[in-house]
Amino acid sequence: MSDFDPLRIGVVSVSDRASAGVYEDKGIPALREWLARALKNPVHWEPRLVPDEHERITAALIELVDDARCDLVFTTGGTGPAPRDVTPDATLAVAHKVMPGFGEQMRQVSLAFVPTAILSRQVAVIRGRALIVNLPGQPKAIAETLEGLPRHTPPVPGIFAAIPYCVDLIGGPYLESHDEVCKAFRPKSAIRAPRG
Repeated sequence: MSDFDPLRIGVVSVSDRASAGVYEDKGIPALREWLARALKNPVHWEPRLVPDEHERITAALIELVDDARCDLVFTTGGTGPAPRDVTPDATLAVAHKVMPGFGEQMRQVSLAFVPTAILSRQVAVIRGRALIVNLPGQPKAIAETLEGLPRHTPPVPGIFAAIPYCVDLIGGPYLESHDEVCKAFRPKSAIRAPRG
C-alpha cells in the first residue's frame, strides 16, 4: 500500500509515421521515463499512438479522460505550423477551459535554445477533472519543458512545477514529486501534511 495517491496518466504520441510502424515512437518512452523519476505517486499508464488526424486525436483525448478516467494527459508531437500539425487544434476542441500559461512557459523554456520556439503552438486545457498538456515530440525537449532550466541565469521554471497544484484545484489526486527532479510548488495552505 502506497503512502501516495494513485494516479492515471494518459500519454499520446501523435505521429503519422510512428503510428504506421515506419519508425519506433520515442515520445511516450521519454515521457514515461521522466514522469516515473519525478513522481512519488504510483502511476497507471494509458499509452496511445495516433496519426496526425484531428478526429483521431480528439477521440483519443476524450476516451482517455471520459472513459479511462485519466487525471493527467500528455501529448507529444504535432504542435508546429505544418499542415498536418493539428494536435493543439484537436486539444482545444475537447477543452472545457483553456490554460494559456502552460503554452507561454513552454515556449519560454524552448526559446533559451532555439529562436524557432515561437513557431510552437502547444496548449494546455482542462476537460472535466483532467489536465491535458501538449508537449514537444523530441525526448530532450520533453524533459526540458517539464523540468525547466534551473541552472540558467536567471533560472527558467518548467511547467511541471505548477502541474500538481493545478490537479489539486480541479479535484484530482494529490501529486508529490521528487524535489531533485522537479520541485512542485503549492501555496503553504495547499500543502498536505506527510502521512504516517
